[in-house]
Amino acid sequence: MTRLIIFNLLLLGSCGYALLRGTRDAQAIAIVTLVASFASFALVSRYTHVEFGVLVVDVLTFCAFTAVALKSDRFWPLWISGLQLTTSFGHLLRAWEDQLVPIAYAVALRSWSYPIQIILAVAVWRSQRRERPDHRTAPSG
Repeated sequence: MTRLIIFNLLLLGSCGYALLRGTRDAQAIAIVTLVASFASFALVSRYTHVEFGVLVVDVLTFCAFTAVALKSDRFWPLWISGLQLTTSFGHLLRAWEDQLVPIAYAVALRSWSYPIQIILAVAVWRSQRRERPDHRTAPSG
């Protein structure tokens, strides 16, 4: 229960920050992340077999992240896309190894969501710093 609260706070905080202060890339990533998170939550059962609904959500999320990364002039969306690809491989792992413990499958799918949120928040913060005029280099008069 505590993990769910922490994740939801991180999710809403990073995505809210991106929607309010982020570039178009960050806003697109935030929207996709929110939709995918709620869809996955609604579709997951008990991780005892391949979660086909979540697999579809994860693959579509990977495609959306990759589309943003290919159009972006920044590198951070590639990191997010790569982490989402790693998440998608968790489904292949479960399909290949039928005896995989459900908790290992769940961790393989969920664990990369945290770094994705952190990268998104840091990217927005760095973007704001880049756009802000630096008062220390202004000529003194």
